Order: sequence, then C-alpha cells, then structure tokens
Amino acid sequence: MPDRPRLTPAIAELRRATRAALDGLSPDALVLVALSGGSDSLALAAALAFEAPRGGWRGGALIVDHGLQNGSADVAARAAQQATALGLAPVRVERVWVGGGHVGSGHGGSGHGGPEAAARLARYAALERAASDLEASVVLLAHTLDDQAETVLLGLARGSGAASLQGMPAERPMATGGSFRRPLLGVRRATTVQACADAGLEPWLDPHNADPGFTRVRVRQTVLPVLEAELGPGVAEALARTAEQLREDAAALDTFAAEVAEDLAEHSEAGLALPVDALAANPPALRQRIIRLVVSAEFGVALSRAQTLDVARLVTDWHGQTGLDLPGVRVVRRGGKLRFEARGADGTA
Repeated sequence: MPDRPRLTPAIAELRRATRAALDGLSPDALVLVALSGGSDSLALAAALAFEAPRGGWRGGALIVDHGLQNGSADVAARAAQQATALGLAPVRVERVWVGGGHVGSGHGGSGHGGPEAAARLARYAALERAASDLEASVVLLAHTLDDQAETVLLGLARGSGAASLQGMPAERPMATGGSFRRPLLGVRRATTVQACADAGLEPWLDPHNADPGFTRVRVRQTVLPVLEAELGPGVAEALARTAEQLREDAAALDTFAAEVAEDLAEHSEAGLALPVDALAANPPALRQRIIRLVVSAEFGVALSRAQTLDVARLVTDWHGQTGLDLPGVRVVRRGGKLRFEARGADGTA
C-alpha cells in the first residue's frame, strides 16, 4: 500500500467531505472513524488519516466485532491493521455479544428486529462507550448517499411517516458526549470503492451485503436499479434530497411546536393541561407535534401516530368521550382543557 497515493477525483471527494464534517472542531480534538473494513468505512478512514493532522486533530479508529460471522475476529484484526498502517491512533477493537443467533437470511431481514437490529444497537452502544473512554469529540460513520436513498425507500414502503423519510441525520449527539457524524451522505458508494482502489486499499467484502434475505439488499440490488432504469438516472440523489428537505421542514415545525407548547402548557402536580380551543386553532401537523412533544417531555413516552391521532380526536371530534388510557399517560378533556396525567404501574392516574 503506497504511503501517499496519487490524488484522484474519488480520493479528493472523500477528503473534501471529511474536512467539511470536521470544520470547527477544537484543536487536538480526537476524531474516531467506525471502521468495519468495508469500502465505505475504509475510504473514510484513509480520508481521516490524511485530513486529521492537517486540521490539527487526532484521528483514530474503532472496530466493533459482533462475533456473528465465522472469522469475525480475523476481519476485525485486519481492519485494525489497516487503520494502524494508515497512521490512525488510537485503534481499538470492541467485542460485543449479540443475543439471538447469527445474522443472515431469515433473521431480521426487514431490519426491524432480530439479530440484525440487536447487532446495530450493540454496535452503537460499543462505539459510544469507547468514544467516552477515549474522550473523543466525534465518531465518524461511513453511511453514503446510497445508504440514505435506501433508508428513504424503506421508510416509504413501510408507510412510517415523515420521520423515517427524513433518513439519517448528518449529525446526532451521543448520550455520553460528543457526536456521531456522517460525512459521506452526499457521496456515492461507487466513489468509496474507487477511492479504495486508487489508494491501493483492499476492503473486506461483507457477505451480508450480497444476501437477498435482507430487505435492504434487495432494495440495493433490485429496486433502485429498476427505478434508475425506468425513471432515468439521479433517483438516489433525488431521494437523498427529499430526505434533506423533509429534515429541514421537520426541524422548523418541531421548533415552532416547542414554542407554542411552552406558551400553552399549564403544569400541575398531576401533569399538565393544554387549552382545547388553542389546540384546535392550529393546523393538524402542528397540533399533533404539540401533543407528541408534551407527552414525550413530561412523561418520557413516545406516542405512535395512531395514539397521537386518538388524542387529537379529543380536540377535533369530541362527543363526551371519557378519555384515553395510553402507556404511562391518561388523557382527558375537562373544563375546556386537554389534561395529561401520569398513570401508575397499576394503570391508575
């Protein structure tokens, strides 16, 4: 592997994206890349190794071994060796236990549950723990524009609303401090493959990425190519743009809903109340956001869309209903107010 690969368009694009994601970090901040050894994360690791010292930061790598495939320890060790050869330090391998058996065809193929979902949760938890232990400011994740497009398509197919159609955020905070950042959401997967080839890096080919037992693989190998063939090129980019626009719109609505909720909410020992007339005067998108927001903030409960609409009907379609019993919350309409009260473990308010 050459120490200084020639600067090709693919390598330059990876470096620009990485540099932009790190702009504004404090000098000497530690930035870690979540490295699987695949082309996306390996190309990102190489870009970080180049950009970190030039930006005054320290660049390292985290490798998570789930132990779900034969030879996973060897894959993790090889990724660690590649990271070290790139000049990244520290390089740490985190081994986690995932219950439920091996990830593969017929196991969590939809991405909703099973070992695949358990592995994802374990991976993020391990990354956060290691980042906290190493006092890292940022952990870089190598999701690409293609991953974003696949996420939006899967959300659309499931009918799971605007939240899932927003795709993956470019940045989100870690519970332990610092943040996850995704520099490559504007970069195509083919570019990361080319960047690795240009740099003389040999990525690991995850057999799961070719297993049609996974819904996401079928989207990648069949659905998106068919859309591109029938609708013309640029479908993946259009889906990614849609996610970005929805995220911007949702952020604006959420901010507005928080401001309105703060003005309207009347707190008491039992919970809080919202004036029915004021809720009714708001458009549905805002009214439902206010309901979800106050329940989440006050009781730590995330309402589903169906539950939110049931609560909203106490405002817009009230015929004297006695109220709703939701997990952890009882909602009643009384005295011109929508009252939210905590429910005990025995179901009493």
